[in-house]
Amino acid sequence: MADLAQFDHYLSPDGPTALVIREYLMPVEGRDGVVFPATFAAGDGFPGGYNIDTDAHGNSVALIDSVGSQANRIEPIFKEPQYRHLVPQIVIKAGDKTIHLLDAGHRAGDAIVRCSSLQEKLQEAFHDVLTGNAEPLAKIAPTSLVFGVWDSRNTQAKLPRLVASTIRAFNVQPLHRSAQYVPAIDYVQEKLLDEPPDTKTKDAYAVRGFIHVPATWTHGGVIATGGIRRDATLSLAALRLLRAKASEEKSPDKKEKQKEKKESVNEEKLANEKTQALQRYILGLALVAFTYRPSGYLRQGCLLVLDPEKPREFAEVYPDGSRRECTITHEQALQYATEAAQKFGVGNNAEISFEKEKAQADVTESGSDKGKTKKASKNKA
Repeated sequence: MADLAQFDHYLSPDGPTALVIREYLMPVEGRDGVVFPATFAAGDGFPGGYNIDTDAHGNSVALIDSVGSQANRIEPIFKEPQYRHLVPQIVIKAGDKTIHLLDAGHRAGDAIVRCSSLQEKLQEAFHDVLTGNAEPLAKIAPTSLVFGVWDSRNTQAKLPRLVASTIRAFNVQPLHRSAQYVPAIDYVQEKLLDEPPDTKTKDAYAVRGFIHVPATWTHGGVIATGGIRRDATLSLAALRLLRAKASEEKSPDKKEKQKEKKESVNEEKLANEKTQALQRYILGLALVAFTYRPSGYLRQGCLLVLDPEKPREFAEVYPDGSRRECTITHEQALQYATEAAQKFGVGNNAEISFEKEKAQADVTESGSDKGKTKKASKNKA
């Protein structure tokens, strides 16, 4: 059985600001191997392709895996058998498909949840977040408190990421590649297809694989001469801001005032106890996520392993900048999280339904709000 007080120094105001992990990685082929970074669509002046930044001295940094992508690789572990007891298992049935809450793009703030039978309860939880009470949301979607959430399309409630991880490559040399598709036979020459009369038909032949198609000077990965590094942070300072309340706000009725005054001390004590249970629970989930090592396979051409010549760094970082080695193992984190979850009381599992009527109302209300905003702006002008 884990000692629930063993990590309470992380929850103390004079405790560490954060835990940090720094891992040095390399391609499976070796340090000089070619690795394929993530590619991004064009927009806002960005031509599309790899996200590579270069300073005035020619030093370059390529984004291999973004903070959002890393979260998408880690957060869904809480569906797995060894972790599923730590969080509510919420499943949304939409038509013939079933979507787990941890697979929804915006998690608790996603449209598929917002327009379900969980709508009212979730809205109340987000409203409670705005009043400083994170406990109701922790009963529904606790990983949203770990990886951050923004109810951008409704209450505007926002919680920061406690766990953030990013992989970058340094001093990269971009490469290119070319290819040529050759069909099994020459369909036109063999009289199996007519000569394409125009560009549109020729393009259709190409799309369907009936003619030669060249693919030249496309992204060919990078060689990271400065190495590859994964940096992860668990923000304890942000975690300590999470609070729970003893009860709902009471009526200011005169008959109740005297009673409320007598109960104020007990209310504060209860609130502190609930806040401690909440913070321990979220800390447990965060430690499990933080010490979990995601798969080295990120995408085709990007299979990374630890660099055996550069040791992994795991440290507690304090407000004065001092650092102390951290030795928490994933097994210890899981044991602690299990005890903290039992003490807090994990929310109920649920299978809920996506409701078309609520989705239609959501779209209608959104359009109406936009119209009101435009009208208000016009009147102000």
